[in-house]
Amino acid sequence: MYESTRGNYPEQTGKEAIALGMVPVGGLFVPKHYPKINWEDIRGITYPQLAQLIFQSYLPDFTKEKCIEASEIYNKNVFDSDNPAPLVNVGKMGILELWHGPTAAFKDMALQVLPHLLGESMKVLTQTDRVLILVATSGDTGKAALEGFKNVKGTEIIVFYPESGVSTVQERQMTTTDGVNTRVVPVMGNFDQCQSAVKEIFANSKLRETFNQRGIAFSSANSINWGRLLPQIVYYFWAYLQAVESQSLRPGEKMNVVVPTGNFGNILAAYYARMMGLPINKLICASNENNVLTDFFVEGIYNRNRSFYVTSSPSMDILISSNFERFLYEMSGKRPDKINNWYKQLQERGEFKVDSDTLAMAREAVVAGWASEAEVQMVIKAVYQEYSYVLDPHTAVAVKVYDDYTKKTGDKTFTIIASTASPFKFAKTVLEGIDASAVSGDEWINLKKLSEITGWAIPQGLQGLEDKQTFGLSHVRPKEISELIRKVYIS
Repeated sequence: MYESTRGNYPEQTGKEAIALGMVPVGGLFVPKHYPKINWEDIRGITYPQLAQLIFQSYLPDFTKEKCIEASEIYNKNVFDSDNPAPLVNVGKMGILELWHGPTAAFKDMALQVLPHLLGESMKVLTQTDRVLILVATSGDTGKAALEGFKNVKGTEIIVFYPESGVSTVQERQMTTTDGVNTRVVPVMGNFDQCQSAVKEIFANSKLRETFNQRGIAFSSANSINWGRLLPQIVYYFWAYLQAVESQSLRPGEKMNVVVPTGNFGNILAAYYARMMGLPINKLICASNENNVLTDFFVEGIYNRNRSFYVTSSPSMDILISSNFERFLYEMSGKRPDKINNWYKQLQERGEFKVDSDTLAMAREAVVAGWASEAEVQMVIKAVYQEYSYVLDPHTAVAVKVYDDYTKKTGDKTFTIIASTASPFKFAKTVLEGIDASAVSGDEWINLKKLSEITGWAIPQGLQGLEDKQTFGLSHVRPKEISELIRKVYIS
């Protein structure tokens, strides 16, 4: 069963929690209990088999056949090999490559599965004929969601992105999506404004009722939806199995995990894996110059009243980390009264301060750090020169934070770095680090140059984007989003 972080809604089954996306009156669904999985019992299984086991553990109201169907997405027909999340040793680090799906970003690992989970879940809302997926994206979620839900019967999806806050490749990926049920809208604002506008729609009971009367229900493909977060747990178990198999870890030995994160979903999945029994030592939260999370772990204050930076790692350009609410719920001892109080303060004043016990628990669970834009360039250059390995800027943030952590602590624990995107999605930034003289003003030339210099192949999903027809709606302001969806879907 699943409960609300704010204690304001009845417990829900897995299907109900996924169908709703988020708590309709505010808050997020979290599992009441965490199933235990012994890594020794799963040695030798395939990735789809591992996914099926974890899905069934959290979704007992799904049939075994449905869990098998959802997990079978992890095959070479969708991902570029039989191993959708390979662990590559780079120096003393293990780089967990999560970008071998159709959109070359880690979001594929969950968003290829979500349509299967959501399609089954929506059957509990029998009064509706269609589901409208509302997505706010800081870059990669948008295309991965569009690709996952494209032409899925009974589903509409509309993606909102900050028009000046994503890379050229990310924008082109989204606007060339040609599904009959897909729409893409640039927003004159930043990601936080997009995300807040979408959350307000979910919390607007009158608007939801208006859509319900037309046979349309809202749901989400962002990581606020448990069905989006659940598949991300799988690849941390997979990483551990690979590390033991390659003898990077002794059986039973703990590993560290470093995650570049903005919305806190990817690192939260690692936390849940640890709660399930996976041998994880330290979880290390890596931020870019929008370091609101790092400051929280230092001060115990979450403060979004600060400058917003557009960086070379746009998927982390976030000041309101939605999944952090789930984390604080656990750290507070599952106290919805505290969550309500803190998030009321965040809405009204833009900040809140947690109590000393909660902060102590948070610091015990997670270590945090951040990297500047200059440091990102230095890391991309250094790793390429020493290991001939190409990092995207998000992964470079993680490597820098990991390096700082080891210098400070001397911790020699084998460490997994979650690599969240192909370097070709940010070719200009990567080229600036590897060979600045090769940088062009044309991003499509930069992709080819990066491939020529490094010998790495351009991912199939990024090839030929410059020649594809674009689709999309005119840009809107954040406050106009709710009116736009009215016009598009019920006028």
